[in-house]
Amino acid sequence: MENIKSLTVKIFADGADINGMLEMYQKPYIKGFTTNPTLMRKADISDYEAFAHAVLGKIPDRPISFEVFSDEFDEMERQAKKIASWGQNVYVKIPVTNTRDESSAALVKKLSSAGVKLNVTALLTLDQVREVTAALEGGAPAYVSVFAGRIADAGTDPVRLMAEAVQVLKPHSQLELIWASPRELLNVLQANAIGCHVITVTNDILNKLHLIGKDLKEYSLDTVKMFRHDAVSAGYSL
Repeated sequence: MENIKSLTVKIFADGADINGMLEMYQKPYIKGFTTNPTLMRKADISDYEAFAHAVLGKIPDRPISFEVFSDEFDEMERQAKKIASWGQNVYVKIPVTNTRDESSAALVKKLSSAGVKLNVTALLTLDQVREVTAALEGGAPAYVSVFAGRIADAGTDPVRLMAEAVQVLKPHSQLELIWASPRELLNVLQANAIGCHVITVTNDILNKLHLIGKDLKEYSLDTVKMFRHDAVSAGYSL
């Protein structure tokens, strides 16, 4: 665990399974939590507000992000203010646009200026990072969430873009960049290397954190032993 302790990037657990969230809450290197409607749906959550209050009742002292789900900015604003009222550790996730590709920058500026802590989400371009950063300037503490994993899914190396995004946010001490939707454990080390503030990580990747720094020769032998064990256990013969 010493290698994890040496990381400067903050690790947030990403998910909507309350038992998994509470498991990660017991780990001191988990500094916060994020979720979204897609993760909540996969977890079979039917009552959004009840789920949020249940989580906040158990995790009152680390930042947690909950997302609005309206497609209309007036209703987004109402939802954002309601979500923000749930706790001091709550950040409200606002998508960078609505489904009509209309920018949410004006709403972001209004809410941030009013003291609502935000997590502006689903960014994938530097132009979006610049626009959102300008909207958040001088406002409440906020996260700017760039979906680096989706950038990689599109065949583009996200490291360079994320490094540039770090520089865009650098003059704004109340803003933190999130490396969102990582695809592998290596992304944690990449985010750390470029000075990214936060990385959101699902439990399946979090469960591999113990592998950081593992000797590769030893790891090779473990892999050979796994293949042998599984073949014997299956009773294979030729």
